[in-house]
Amino acid sequence: MFIHPVLRTLAVGLPIALSACGGGQDDTVLLNGAGATFPNIIYQKWITDYNSASPGVELNYQSIGSGGGIQQYTDGTVDFGASDAPMTEAEMAKVDGNVLHIPMVLGAVVPTYNLAEVTETVRFTPEALAGIFLGEITRWDDVRLRSANPGVPLPDKEIVVVHRSDGSGTTYIWTEFLSTVSPDWTAKVGRGKSVNWPVGIGGRGNEGVSATVQQTPGAIGYVELGYAMINNMAVGAVKNRDGYFVTPDLSAVSDAAAGAAAALGPDTDFRISLINAPGERTYPIASFTWLLVRKHYGDDAAKARALVEFIWWALTQGQQSAQALGYAPLPQSIMPLIEAHLLQVSAGSGPVWSGRSGD
Repeated sequence: MFIHPVLRTLAVGLPIALSACGGGQDDTVLLNGAGATFPNIIYQKWITDYNSASPGVELNYQSIGSGGGIQQYTDGTVDFGASDAPMTEAEMAKVDGNVLHIPMVLGAVVPTYNLAEVTETVRFTPEALAGIFLGEITRWDDVRLRSANPGVPLPDKEIVVVHRSDGSGTTYIWTEFLSTVSPDWTAKVGRGKSVNWPVGIGGRGNEGVSATVQQTPGAIGYVELGYAMINNMAVGAVKNRDGYFVTPDLSAVSDAAAGAAAALGPDTDFRISLINAPGERTYPIASFTWLLVRKHYGDDAAKARALVEFIWWALTQGQQSAQALGYAPLPQSIMPLIEAHLLQVSAGSGPVWSGRSGD
């Protein structure tokens, strides 16, 4: 499987960073997390940087998909989970509500395709994307694609659909969009971290879908924008709610969050959707990605404090890495709301963090 250069570099550098943490020293705080592949690129960057700069903390993160992250969080086998799909009420009930959804960064899910003979950006209406993934549009020169791409020489070639094979927040975002724009999709497939795909072949993780699309002429799949950028993959423009075809970029992702952030109140739990938000420049398939953090960590105050301090570092200094890796930084307007959530994290008899003034 193709491993993009950033993750390869991080994987090589990680053992060095960990050894700087003291490895097996008794005073080292170990923090283990697992979940979404959508933010894995930036999470690995953050963890490498933070491990190197914080000799008393050792962070590890496994990119196994949002479904796996929620399951491991529920089972208590990790200190934090990660998901691009917020936990449902039923999932939260399994942990007795002991969870905070902390938004970490903004990303987009994009249609990516392998058409070496087409140099122009292919434009997709929502109806065409639903038709492709329902198996109703099977060739690239279908009139429903040609009508949105006048003058583009779309080939007489079979469309090969590629989708996720694992439980995935990226799939949740993609199917939430298709459910929002297509009654047929809602009736036949619906939304979820895992769905019964009408057609296509599966790839595990954003990495697997990216590799399969790159290796398959005529393929189309959906991946997080950062994976497409780093792997130099062709990305389609999608028609948004206001009727404009928008090629996904970071400013278009930020536009999707601006209105939602302005409407958030002090009691928000951050489980909000950015799908199909209004705006001429808004890209319609954007989302927060969340860390799943416990409100109470038993008697392990050191672990809880180390986790909150890492999260706040990632939300402040770490955000500077976002754009280069294909993510949009969080709006500054929501930082006080996130800080209020982190102040709720406790262990033993009280809170473990006093806020930014205590950094």
